[in-house]
Amino acid sequence: MKQAMILAAGLGTRLKPLTDRMPKAMVPVDGKPLLWHLIMKMKRAGFSRIVVNVHHFADQIVEYVRANDGFGTDIVISDERDMLLDTGGALKKALPLFCPDSPVLIHNVDIFSNVDIAAFYAMAGSADALLLVGERSTSRYLLFDDDMSLAGWTNDDKGIVKCPFPDKDPSRLRRLAFSGIHIVHPYLLKSMEQMPERFGIFDYYMKFCGQYRFLGYEKPDLRMLDVGKLDTLDKAEQFLQSSSCR
Repeated sequence: MKQAMILAAGLGTRLKPLTDRMPKAMVPVDGKPLLWHLIMKMKRAGFSRIVVNVHHFADQIVEYVRANDGFGTDIVISDERDMLLDTGGALKKALPLFCPDSPVLIHNVDIFSNVDIAAFYAMAGSADALLLVGERSTSRYLLFDDDMSLAGWTNDDKGIVKCPFPDKDPSRLRRLAFSGIHIVHPYLLKSMEQMPERFGIFDYYMKFCGQYRFLGYEKPDLRMLDVGKLDTLDKAEQFLQSSSCR
């Protein structure tokens, strides 16, 4: 069974004033909510169970899924109305909702890309987590060894470099941008239980990358758009005109 999680609980502050009355996941692009576009992409790729986390204007998402009968898929809501759990805490809360025998594709709701998510899902293999990355300009990069093992993280704007390996020189590691798409195995929940209730997923990756096989997969022709700001909404409609990005 192919299973996935859509991260849709964020406050969407960069999309104000739209998100003063709706969750980011319900912001329309080409006449349909961001959430609809991603659910349809997952459905076409054969994903049968999809968990969606909710917080900001959660009722709108719950009602939208209910009114459309889950769009013909098994959609389960992970409710974070009491507290927004960040990307790591959200996954920790949601993992028990998945079948323990299959990996989980995690996808930000506001990312459009040309990624074949079915093909990427099939690459999970022996990696404990597989992160889709690419060459693009950003302020934050993941750092990888020559074998694409995750070895660090950097935020250039803030001058932060995190590398939990004292024997590695961060300046000699490959710098690649994260796509907002990754795969984890449900058995990682055991180690996630050592994390607080609310945490970012990369805090977890940095803490445990010496114990698990966290790998990056570089997609050379990666095209993606983060639909996180008002000025990207028009670009998003143009982006969707390419069939490879649907």
